[in-house]
Amino acid sequence: MSWLSDPTDEFAGLTRAEQGVTLFVVGFALFLVFGLLTGSLNPSYFLFLLGLASMYALLSLGLNSQWGYTGLINFSVAAFFGIGAYGTALMSASSSPIAGGFNPMIGLVVALVVAAVIAVAIGVPTLRLRADYLAIASLGLAEVIRLIVLNEQGLTNGSAGVRGIPSFFEGWPVLATFPQSMPETTIDLVPGGSVTIAVPLLDFGVTFGQDIVLGTPFWRALLNVSLVFVFLGVSYAVLRRVHRSPWGRVLRTIRADEDLARALGKDTYSFKMQSFVLGSLVMALAGVFYAHLNLYVSPGDLDPITTFYVWVAVILGGSGSNRGALFGGFVVVGIREGTRFLNQVSFSFDVGATEVVLSLTGFGGPLRLLLIGAIIILLMRFRPEGVLPPQRELIWPGTVDEVPEGPDVGVREARGGPDE
Repeated sequence: MSWLSDPTDEFAGLTRAEQGVTLFVVGFALFLVFGLLTGSLNPSYFLFLLGLASMYALLSLGLNSQWGYTGLINFSVAAFFGIGAYGTALMSASSSPIAGGFNPMIGLVVALVVAAVIAVAIGVPTLRLRADYLAIASLGLAEVIRLIVLNEQGLTNGSAGVRGIPSFFEGWPVLATFPQSMPETTIDLVPGGSVTIAVPLLDFGVTFGQDIVLGTPFWRALLNVSLVFVFLGVSYAVLRRVHRSPWGRVLRTIRADEDLARALGKDTYSFKMQSFVLGSLVMALAGVFYAHLNLYVSPGDLDPITTFYVWVAVILGGSGSNRGALFGGFVVVGIREGTRFLNQVSFSFDVGATEVVLSLTGFGGPLRLLLIGAIIILLMRFRPEGVLPPQRELIWPGTVDEVPEGPDVGVREARGGPDE
């Protein structure tokens, strides 16, 4: 049975929360398609948003492997994100004060190695602390790394940031010149013109059929999205596998009762270190992608608000749930980027002989934080376990379906036949 052969039964087999998420995703996808068809959403910008959402999903997966699996409160998400971004930028950018000019693959390896080393160095003194002290220590780490990046001119270019970062596929055969070699393509959805649907009473109209132009920026964005999908797919597959493994079960035991795990003979400090390093590597991977997506990094990219957004994504999706981390990352980017368009929204109506105009210009930022705050309050009140809790992820596929509805034989038959 699959979604292609019988989508109705597959949908009916989902939990109510999963059905809600499915409908939300389908509805939002249709909304984006509507934007593309009407010309309101540029295809290149659409791919940029998709890449940005995938990047936040990567950060959410990294934090989920620490907090959701093991209960490690890490407030240094932005720090490891910045380590990944600066690690690859300083190795590959033309303006790098350290090296520069290396292949981005070398920058990727260096960034991950540096992130792992720093994670171990920070984990050695902090992972023996209680949860609240670990949170304070990780918060201090984030600020220390941000200040080092901001003030060390000879190492990071300071507040000027690092420019001249090449595309990740720079120097690769075929892919390096793929965006420039692809011809500019124009998609004419309505041959000979366009179609406008107007509502005179509301003074509102929508035009369909505007030409969609796919040029060099589109193909470059398509390569970036393909790259982050590879990063995201590999990370999700690895984390999904380890979540169900004996190693993952030990981590969940540590989160539930560390004293119990220690009493069972488990080296909890070692397991927590492994979880902390694994999550930090995934966060650094997101930073590597961001550097080659934006082609510029600066100390502002290590803003603590990034950590806040990622925590919201994990709480929204459900702690310990990989699917929830993916969903939360995409929702947070939808709120973060969608509220930018509120600055362009205005309403006008007549009051007698006077025309009144209400504009939302300048309200995008405050409304963004207001929406996120409202989501947190509603979750804590109605869904404290998150939208997609991890229960189903902990069961191997097919194991539930293989359980018989009842015994093949009764108790009396199993003992040798009915009583006389």
